[in-house]
Amino acid sequence: MRKKRRMLLFVFLILMGILGMYQSAKAATPYEANGRLSVSKGKVVNAKGEAFVIKGVSTHGLSWYPEYVNKQAFQTLRDNWGVNTIRLAMYTAEYGGYCTGGSQENLKKLIDQGVSYATDLGMYVIIDWHILSDGNPLTYQAQANRFFQETAKKYAGYGNVMYEICNEPNGSGGSWKNIKSYAGTVIPAIRGVNSNAIIIVGTPTWSQDVDKALADPITGYGNIAYAFHFYAATHKSDMRNKLENAVKKGLPVVVTEFGISEASGNGTVDTAEGNRWITLLNQYGIGRVCWNLSNKNETCALLKSSCKTTGGWTASDLTASGSWLIQAYTGKALTGNTPSGGSTSGSGTTGSTSGSSTTGSTSGSGSSTSEKKVVKVSPKKVAVWKSGGKYYSQYKLVLKNKGAGTVNNWKIIVKLKQSYVVSDKWCGRMKRVDKTLTIRPYEWNRVISPNGTTEIGFIVRSSRPQRITTVLAKGV
Repeated sequence: MRKKRRMLLFVFLILMGILGMYQSAKAATPYEANGRLSVSKGKVVNAKGEAFVIKGVSTHGLSWYPEYVNKQAFQTLRDNWGVNTIRLAMYTAEYGGYCTGGSQENLKKLIDQGVSYATDLGMYVIIDWHILSDGNPLTYQAQANRFFQETAKKYAGYGNVMYEICNEPNGSGGSWKNIKSYAGTVIPAIRGVNSNAIIIVGTPTWSQDVDKALADPITGYGNIAYAFHFYAATHKSDMRNKLENAVKKGLPVVVTEFGISEASGNGTVDTAEGNRWITLLNQYGIGRVCWNLSNKNETCALLKSSCKTTGGWTASDLTASGSWLIQAYTGKALTGNTPSGGSTSGSGTTGSTSGSSTTGSTSGSGSSTSEKKVVKVSPKKVAVWKSGGKYYSQYKLVLKNKGAGTVNNWKIIVKLKQSYVVSDKWCGRMKRVDKTLTIRPYEWNRVISPNGTTEIGFIVRSSRPQRITTVLAKGV
């Protein structure tokens, strides 16, 4: 009897040991395994001083796609996609932006939720001050100082939180001189309450000119890295050479935004170039964060527009970009139905969603009713907001083939009431002459099938609220 009891006890101890090993392995979240990250000798390293590679996914604008900030979504990314970092993208100047009429309390609440979910799951999180149309980071410098001081104080005890202080400086105001001036006040605002968190600083030309930061880096602070962005179908060997040169010379760089679409966020996907980029990033251990977690109808979105779930996705929910990303991060495809590949159409990284790439036929005006006038365009003002003393008006144009034939090319002529400057555009090549804007397609959305549609979007800046006076569509 004693021998039997000893045997049962021995078996029990073995089983408990196996269970303990299982639970220990299961508990090894990214943060538990690596601890607080820092920057050392041009690299992001873990708490042991070992090189750490950020593999992240960025939300789309928090105002526009808040539903993806949920624990199931983040856990799916961690467990099935190989993701260790979530980037919370908070637009500053677009519609619903933090500095242009968006609910600051709701946006901060979404950030709180995102940080909480990521922390519970042992993931890292980047809080992104997502400047875009406001190009010059000095435009909302005072608001940025207050936001980051408050936010850094709130998360001072969180070892998994990082700060990206200016997403994509651009235009003449997005010079390295202005970025350094901006960083010279925002970095101290963070460091005054949080001395350890990694701070990522954007670089000129939509965070592409890391060579400018290399030539004149920010000094006097530790744990500083620099942002670099690329979209593989547009940015190729010359951009890789620029990044490689900066990293080889010791500049700490994190690719806080990338995709395999064109720079607009649309057009074709280029997996071959995407693979070349991943090879380079892996070679130098450069962290990377993919844009974007949403079902927006655009090439760079990771989920199909038909996907209605906000977590637990299967292969059939993924776009070509989503399928490729999982392969790039994990080395294997997600099990289930193979997602469709190729290009899709949609808007860029701002504004409203868009329609699909189609095929089409003859000509007509915007309000056509005759058989010959089969192309109809429906304009919609999506939003108007004021920033820096100027008004920004965002429009969406839906172009529909009402005929029985195929439209093989098209043109839209739009006349607006006030003088203006085109601040942003997507899904169309645009030329302005005085108050008239002529819009032509890209190759991927040139053709419209019978009863098919495509969408175009743009934002104009003017001294007064804007309105369209005339819109005309022509198809051939």
